[in-house]
Amino acid sequence: MNWTTLVSPEALASALGQPGLVLVDCRHVLADPAAGERAHAAAHLPGAGFAHLDRDLSDLAGPASLGRHPLPDPAAFQALLGRLGITPEVQVVAYDAADGALAAARLWWLLKLCGHERVAVLDGGVAAWQALGLPLDASPAPAAVAPYPRRFDAAQVVGTDEVLARLDEPSGWLLDARAPERFRGEVEPLDPVAGHIPGALNRPYSGNLAQGRMLPPAVLKGQFETLLRGRRPQDVVLSCGSGVTACHNLLAMAHAGLPGARIYAPSWSGWVSDRSRPVATGA
Repeated sequence: MNWTTLVSPEALASALGQPGLVLVDCRHVLADPAAGERAHAAAHLPGAGFAHLDRDLSDLAGPASLGRHPLPDPAAFQALLGRLGITPEVQVVAYDAADGALAAARLWWLLKLCGHERVAVLDGGVAAWQALGLPLDASPAPAAVAPYPRRFDAAQVVGTDEVLARLDEPSGWLLDARAPERFRGEVEPLDPVAGHIPGALNRPYSGNLAQGRMLPPAVLKGQFETLLRGRRPQDVVLSCGSGVTACHNLLAMAHAGLPGARIYAPSWSGWVSDRSRPVATGA
């Protein structure tokens, strides 16, 4: 097992029961934050632990300037990984019921920030797994281990000061993963201000998918290169509403052979916490 971006349900099913494989259920519903945990308790992929977006993959006690889903406390995240049975040597597979966007790709990114290479998202999530008639059960997760020995690499996370400093750059350096109507400012169901950061281009994370599965790498590469306009992936910043679905674009770029982009963790919700910051609307 050496999966670093995506793994198919077929490949994962063939590896079930092998030593050194850890599965993590990251299902989450924004309108019902307890729904994912209830679903996990009822049935999950065999041996999967559970990570809650709000409680485990975020620190909701963080200030508004860090957005609706601030990064988790580093020590708390290390302890979570230990409870899930994750050490630097294991192969981790995260999954959810939202094509990876809530919140399997978030866990994937957080582990990458810690330098964990062998972590992947289940392509198609629970829906693809069940469509193949593969098993769900209520079996226990692996035994806990010591807290994970590595912390986040803060250099891979973009803050508001860097975004402010780049506002005069030509479009293409900042990609926003939200739905088009939210990007344009026509609706805003979650944050107090509608619109987007000036200079951002819209790349809805749903554009990475066809029938719930990730598009082929060559297709994704062509789409993202058109948006990047000649920039290196390392010069690109990804955002969304709160730093969660942006991780899906990061995963898609890595799957396409375009690794190295960074995420603006506070994203739109952190940006508009200060009403003096500029806001753009329209396409």
